[in-house]
Amino acid sequence: MTVFLVILLIAAMIATVVALVRGIVTFLQTTEADLKGTGPSASAVRSNKMMQARILFQAVAIVIVVLILISTGRT
Repeated sequence: MTVFLVILLIAAMIATVVALVRGIVTFLQTTEADLKGTGPSASAVRSNKMMQARILFQAVAIVIVVLILISTGRT
């Protein structure tokens, strides 16, 4: 059980890093026209979605860590 949770934790950490990098890359690709336009640009929306995904993956990783600690009896 613990090995399975560790594998899930590693997957959640990798997903967090991927979402972070994709969000930063999208943010850096924002053009001046996007900044001067009215309302949120498509780039800004994509960057925001990736950062929300990063927060979700971080939360999943924290829950997995808690499950690992509970399953090993280290609370």
